[in-house]
Amino acid sequence: MLPADLLTATLNRFTQPDKPLIAVTPDQKNPAAALKLEIGQQVQATVQAKVAPGVFQVRIAERTIQMQLPEFVRGGDLISLRVVALQPRLAFSLAASSNPLSTSEQLGSTARLLSSLAQQPMRQDYVPAAQRAPLWINTKEILNTGELAGKLHNALSHSGLFYESHQAQWIAGQRTTPQLLQEPQNQLPHPAAADSANPRAANLPEPLQTIVQQQLHALENKQVVWQGQVWPGQEMRWEVGEESGQPPATQDEKNWFTKLQLDLPTLGGISASLRFNGTAVAFEIEVGNAAATQTLLEASAQLVSALNARGVPVLQTQIRQAAESAE
Repeated sequence: MLPADLLTATLNRFTQPDKPLIAVTPDQKNPAAALKLEIGQQVQATVQAKVAPGVFQVRIAERTIQMQLPEFVRGGDLISLRVVALQPRLAFSLAASSNPLSTSEQLGSTARLLSSLAQQPMRQDYVPAAQRAPLWINTKEILNTGELAGKLHNALSHSGLFYESHQAQWIAGQRTTPQLLQEPQNQLPHPAAADSANPRAANLPEPLQTIVQQQLHALENKQVVWQGQVWPGQEMRWEVGEESGQPPATQDEKNWFTKLQLDLPTLGGISASLRFNGTAVAFEIEVGNAAATQTLLEASAQLVSALNARGVPVLQTQIRQAAESAE
């Protein structure tokens, strides 16, 4: 169960997990001054028409502007918007309902929901890939490990686990609206109408409950797990987390670990763990049979040499056959 102080610290981050940010398209002059809007103000808007993928013409207070909205919006919809930013450009969030809860009621409802999700068993212990397609599709080309690493980074980044921090980056102009709209929170169908007995649960779709539960798990355990296809037919489980067993080398650095689990056609089952302390790495590889163990032992010197050549000192290497398969 989450500690009380950690639960309290997450309330503001999850108060509006199902409300995608909405931006006025960047090619328009900022209409905030003309509309005389203020942060926190709620306004009614009428969706007039869709003018491009994800871009709609909307009328607010006798003024027509274009903004980027979720795809579930339709022409003629009356939507309630809350102002969340005036600069560097005007931005809104979708308000919860035509009669929104007060702040204290909203936080109380959110706290109950978070507490309930934190106490429930994890529905799945990993973040699934947002898309079913493999990260590396063209198997006829030689695998570019640098490009694959970038695709893995994007897969985890766009998983929805970091949505709230990405919203803050979006407000600061460090992340684009199309990037934000790619995340699972903005791919959900229109939320159901609020239930007066439990409005937060009614407005939290099932897939989003799983994501929020995983966010709470990541905050408590300081680790995340992603699972998906890295190339056609090749599933991989990838774990990333903060190392808590040893103190960091300096006060400003943290020790990190990552772990990959695959079942390769030639080497069989393989589990590779890497620990990084900010200046050097140590890695440990377990394989399922003696032949694969010997193959990796022979190739380990090449791996260490490659890492050292790129300025990454290797503190320790360990390659062994998994205990259960050695019996």
